[in-house]
Amino acid sequence: MYSAGHASCSRQRIITSNALSLGVTSNAFRLGVIGLPTTTGSTGKIFSTVSVVLKRQLQASRLLFTMVDSQYFLPNDIGISALDCTEAFRLLSPREKLYAHYLSRSAWYGGLAVLLQTSPESASIFVLLQRLFRKQPAAQLESMATAAGLSPEEYQAFLVYAAGLYANMGNYKSFGDTKFIPNLPKEKLKALVWQSQAFQDSPSEMEALWDSCSTLLFSLEDQQKQLGLGDKGVTTYFSGNCCLEDAELAQKFLDSKNLSAYNTRLFKNKSEEGKASYEVRLASAEQKDCAVDGEGESRCGRYDFEDCVFMVSRGDYAYLMKKVSENLEKAKDHAANENQKRMLEEYAQSFTFGSIEAHKEGSRFWIKDKGPIVESYIGFIESYRDPFGSRGEFEGFVAVVNKAMSERFAKLVSSAEVLLPELPWPKDFEKDRFLLPDFTSLDVLTFAGSGIPAGINIPNYDDIRQSEGFKNVSLGNVLAVAYATQKDKLTFLDEEDKDMYIKWKGPSFEVQVGLHELLGHGSGKLFVQDEKGNFNFEQDNVRNPETGEQITTWYKGNETWDSKFSTISCSYEECRAECVGLYLCLNKHVLSIFGHEDEDAKEVVYINWLNMVRAGLLGLEFFTPESKSWRQAHMQARFVILRVLLEAGEGLVNLKESTGKDGCPDALITLDRSKVHTVGKAAIERFLCKLQVIKSTADVEGGRALYEGYSAVSDTGSHNFLRLRETVLLRKEARKMFVQANTRVKGESVELVEYEGSAAGLIRSFTERFADDAEEVEAHLLELNKRDAPCWC
Repeated sequence: MYSAGHASCSRQRIITSNALSLGVTSNAFRLGVIGLPTTTGSTGKIFSTVSVVLKRQLQASRLLFTMVDSQYFLPNDIGISALDCTEAFRLLSPREKLYAHYLSRSAWYGGLAVLLQTSPESASIFVLLQRLFRKQPAAQLESMATAAGLSPEEYQAFLVYAAGLYANMGNYKSFGDTKFIPNLPKEKLKALVWQSQAFQDSPSEMEALWDSCSTLLFSLEDQQKQLGLGDKGVTTYFSGNCCLEDAELAQKFLDSKNLSAYNTRLFKNKSEEGKASYEVRLASAEQKDCAVDGEGESRCGRYDFEDCVFMVSRGDYAYLMKKVSENLEKAKDHAANENQKRMLEEYAQSFTFGSIEAHKEGSRFWIKDKGPIVESYIGFIESYRDPFGSRGEFEGFVAVVNKAMSERFAKLVSSAEVLLPELPWPKDFEKDRFLLPDFTSLDVLTFAGSGIPAGINIPNYDDIRQSEGFKNVSLGNVLAVAYATQKDKLTFLDEEDKDMYIKWKGPSFEVQVGLHELLGHGSGKLFVQDEKGNFNFEQDNVRNPETGEQITTWYKGNETWDSKFSTISCSYEECRAECVGLYLCLNKHVLSIFGHEDEDAKEVVYINWLNMVRAGLLGLEFFTPESKSWRQAHMQARFVILRVLLEAGEGLVNLKESTGKDGCPDALITLDRSKVHTVGKAAIERFLCKLQVIKSTADVEGGRALYEGYSAVSDTGSHNFLRLRETVLLRKEARKMFVQANTRVKGESVELVEYEGSAAGLIRSFTERFADDAEEVEAHLLELNKRDAPCWC
């Protein structure tokens, strides 16, 4: 996220009983009484003094309340925009529309697994909302809300909460992993449920559904405020009795059996014959653990490992995986070529049997499918939300190529082999051969999962990326609405910078995304010794450019970047890619590819760097002081870059705390444009080289020391980042949500069904998305959720 908004000291909000559990007011009250004079004249004067001080402390406590509490609500005026894909869809042939339709259905069914991957209560809340709004659309339910005693603001807060749950596929923010709860009293929401038509039709079922999720729906106990492992937060990738040591042991086991963690969850069971016992559960439609027809060799079974027992089973999300595979098979009938058919066959095999090897094979055919009109990808892809950094969250997208914008990215691809040698590491640390990838700009039709990114570089399998290639996509219609900025909501910038920022943010971000995805994630070599003892680098000759010494560490056997660097891998890699974007945007040839010359090119560079340091400051929102942990990989990366550029000194970046016109804490960040090409470039060059050398050589210890050092947030040193974090929270702007269209087969054609960009529109899009089999889908979701409920205690 690259924007944060303004919030006044007197931010209006609806306080629920949960706010009282934070204990802020009582502490602030006590602090206000300490040190009061007790013999300063008349009793009346003392009482007057007490009254003034207490009044001030009450105001301060309200301000602190707002800063702490508003993190866990979605504001009523949150931005909600419809993703426009009308023209892109209209231009598709009838066959392409059918292909896109069935791929979308597959993605939407699979996306429901994210509810089960997020929190114990997400699936039940989803079903509760679906049943309410299937019976009564938002406009009709409003009269029930009035009868239940809700004010218009409270009903809007409920609609925003529902929209947020759908957009994030759970009750934790996809960007930041913070819990959000309804911004109205629990009793009033319960009254609304009881007034609803859904309750009148099925009172016992609705009451049971409410009872199953209402406590966690509103709870803000410390551990439940964010996602995390063990006592650091909530996760359903691991059973509730797992800790970091269990995750590390499981990763060793998986590596020893050449099993990927991407499509797994880990459950710790009761000890077996005095040995710790674990279940590694694979996501699959097939629920039998033995080999079945069409599969080949099964990886399921019982294994003894390091005096522990591991049982590899399958059937996680079985109903959903079956729906995914069925729709992939239907899409195959409308595929444009043999690569697409083989790709879909392998994907269906993967989701049927829980095979990552089949998904990797499908990804190989996907890479070979150059320049398709309808682009897609589906699976357990990104590991950002696994606290250990190895398990993938389900996502699937379907999009249509934007030919005009794609031409620019194609030019960047053709220049890649010229630009790669410009990166600040020796050639031995670069891939032996850069495999020219597809790089296209797409208009999203469907993006199922917890959130929608601006750009993607996939697949994430290291062995395929290193030797066979990858693809890059930029999501054009997402960029068009996600990063639009209003001047009055621009925080922490000088007034002179704001107009330029608004004008050049879009063009500069397009350049940064292109470089980040293609030459950031697409660059760099991993030094590997395979199982036969063969090296992919000259072990005796390659030297570490930082020390001049011979390389002594590398990846062995089945080790991967994710498995070695685990908890820091995602953010570290995003930081490396962001640094590549900053470094190469200084290249005039790159800027000319995107149509920027002379003075315009200078403005693009300035705003790109200014945007990055501002984003680093905004990133403080996603740091949790209590656990000293970061909740968002990209924002941690941008904070690290801010630290690097502040450390460079010489006035390159200045960050000052101040008081705003509203009397509240504020800050100002500035960048000296005259020093970007000198001081700035040199700082990023040094840091980027370190990042790549550490990554190439699998130097986990050095990587953690470097990255965690720059990620530290404290109140000491030249900047009080903990205090700045409070300012950022005070003035933050909620991340936008997107309303996506549905497709519907009507006769022999496919029609596009679009919705308004509002909370009601987003809700309606989801209730109509599963209209044909809603009750079946909801019943299976509840059954899947019920099966695992004992595991989270």
